[in-house]
Amino acid sequence: MKKKLIDRIRDRSARVGIIGLGYVGLPLAVEFAEGGYKVTGFDISTEKVKLINGGRSYIDDIPDNRVAPQVKSGHLRATTDDKLLAKMDCVSICVPTPLSKTKDPDISYIIAAIKWLKKYLHKDMLIVLESTTYPGTTDEVIRPILEESGLKAGRDFYLAFSPERVDPGNAYFTTKTTPRVVGGQTEKCTRIAKAYYEQVIPSIYAVSSTRAAEMVKLLENTFRSVNIGLVNEVAVMCRRLKLDVWEIINAAATKPFGFMPFYPGPGLGGHCIPIDPHYLSWKLKTLNYYARFIELAGDINSHMPEWVVDRITGLLNDHGKAVNGCKIMVLGVAYKKNICDIRESPALDVIRILENLGAKTKYNDPYVPAVNWDKTSLKSSRLTASVLNKSELTVILTDHSDYNYQWVVDNSKMVFDTRNATSGVVKNRSRIFLL
Repeated sequence: MKKKLIDRIRDRSARVGIIGLGYVGLPLAVEFAEGGYKVTGFDISTEKVKLINGGRSYIDDIPDNRVAPQVKSGHLRATTDDKLLAKMDCVSICVPTPLSKTKDPDISYIIAAIKWLKKYLHKDMLIVLESTTYPGTTDEVIRPILEESGLKAGRDFYLAFSPERVDPGNAYFTTKTTPRVVGGQTEKCTRIAKAYYEQVIPSIYAVSSTRAAEMVKLLENTFRSVNIGLVNEVAVMCRRLKLDVWEIINAAATKPFGFMPFYPGPGLGGHCIPIDPHYLSWKLKTLNYYARFIELAGDINSHMPEWVVDRITGLLNDHGKAVNGCKIMVLGVAYKKNICDIRESPALDVIRILENLGAKTKYNDPYVPAVNWDKTSLKSSRLTASVLNKSELTVILTDHSDYNYQWVVDNSKMVFDTRNATSGVVKNRSRIFLL
């Protein structure tokens, strides 16, 4: 008799499938492979599949020396062949969930993955969605599609939601070391999903349902979005009050209770924080409720690139220069420091607005050799003293640790620092202007 799924999970004989091999899927696949499972990663990108099967990684947080041994041992492989899903016992779905142009949820990638999976669904299979989405997606969208097969969730197969909590570039909180939330369609689904993840992730927190687990992820990122929106507006306030917002935040952060420091910047980036709160807002609109905090924070954060450009324009004007025709050097286009991820990066919006105003912009980013967006292609320029000297303004949009900020300031005519990157490392600050 075939052993129960939970027993196969615990003795590592269960076969694991990961649909989507991006920033979430590949690290998860590697963790399960290193945990002793036979893992198959599914992706529509032949390039990604070829790289993984060649023992190479395209994710900053996963070096080649973690992928190659697992491929060589046979514990990890990648494929575009959906028919292999029929052999899987446990499947995690890690596909993108972007917004449409009208800021409505786009779950088309989830639906495509589920329809892909439905053809090969079999009894005693565990399916876990990790992609961020609105509360009710697993129960209202995924379950009915899968049950078209004639199999019933909680009886014939097991269905759960476990939100990804990936923080690119964070060496301390990784897929393995970040606690994992799990919520199943039924109590049995939750129990099996919990057993699945706890084999490779030490800390698992079970909630009552898939809806609860979906809401947990949205609360986490809405919390960040709203607080960043608040501190971005405080930065605008402090500018009008002729106060240094960084001084104010650092002083407030000395309070040991009741305050958590957030920091302003040129806007929000990444796949999660600029997007996820809108999933919750959209869902509430269907229930005739307007999520005011979410909408207001989104409005403030989305307009920060414009405010940064206004500051740049004013700064140039104060020194008798027009933005039109001005040479501007931008440092950093990744959405945050020390990674190559440019998804939703506010730096790209700043560059676009400056270009539309006639500025002659160049950028340097040690992590991003080239960018292609909005029918625009740019390559990272070499960062030399000559390039900085010939620019009227150097703008720090991403505070990469690779930069020697003292050298940057010494060789620049003026520096506009939107990240407070020069604080504590540059002595003569007469040429530095803060957000």
